[in-house]
This record gives sequence, structure tokens and C-alpha cells, in this order.
Amino acid sequence: MDAMEMLKTRRSVRSYKDTPVERSQAEAIVDAGRLAASGRGVDPWEFVLVTDPVKRKKLAGICDAGKFIEQAPLCIVVLCKDTKYYLEDGAAATQNMLLAATALGLGSCWVAGDKKHYAGKVEELVGAPADCKLISLVAVGHAADDLPPRKQRRALAEMLHWEKF
Repeated sequence: MDAMEMLKTRRSVRSYKDTPVERSQAEAIVDAGRLAASGRGVDPWEFVLVTDPVKRKKLAGICDAGKFIEQAPLCIVVLCKDTKYYLEDGAAATQNMLLAATALGLGSCWVAGDKKHYAGKVEELVGAPADCKLISLVAVGHAADDLPPRKQRRALAEMLHWEKF
């Protein structure tokens, strides 16, 4: 799949088959996150891969909008050391992983972490060090259903401005 096709077809998947994600696929997805742009080149990220069903159920119970984490065979907890650009860096890593999952034929969904009331509970559950902040949780797996057509996005001409707004 070429890069533009990947960008156009990536979707948020919230329903997964019971089929495990292969270890090599999980590592390739995290490797894509590791390769993200990083302010000042500090690479502050840490990734905790959660496949244990009991721990995924606990994560799903903690997160407001991430109940489907329980069903996904893999949840990647994205953490960043508390640096100046931790949130931007972690968001870039998260987006890279979503795109990598798409390229590998997998579904994924970003669940918010930073500034959420449950962030501390997630950090504690995965044993994150005190200097790390939760950025996101990424559910990954094989989509359970065919995805409906993507909703219509605003046309480029409606949002593109040359030289001034």
C-alpha cells in the first residue's frame, strides 16, 4: 500500500476479531512509533504492549471511551518522559503507529490519555516510572467487521489558505 492510500484508508476500529496480533507486527508498529519526529531529537517515548486479557480488561474499565480495549488483542500504552515537547512527540509516535497498523492490514484506534482523569491509574497499572506521562492507548487487532464508508471530509478547498486566511 502506498503512503497516500494508507492515509486515505486509515480508520478508527472499535470492534476486533479474537485473532492475536503477531509479535513481529506489534514490533513493527512500535518501531514506526519510535521513528516519529521528536522535538529536539530527545525521543522521550516508552511503549508498553499489553496482550494479557485481564490487564486489557482493567485498562478498558479505567478509560472512559476505550471500552473496546478489552476486545482488542493488543493495546499499546504510549508514555513519554516529561520533556518540553512530550505531548507533540507522543502524538507523532501515536499517529505513526496508527498508520503502520493500517499498512499491515490491521485495525487500530487512538484512545486519549494525556490530561485525562484516569492517566495516573493507567500509569500505575503498567508500572510507568514517575517521570513518564500517559499520552495515549492504541487498540490494535484485526477488524471484526467490514468498515462502513469513511464519512465525507471537508473539501481541501474549504480549508486550504495560501499566504493568509
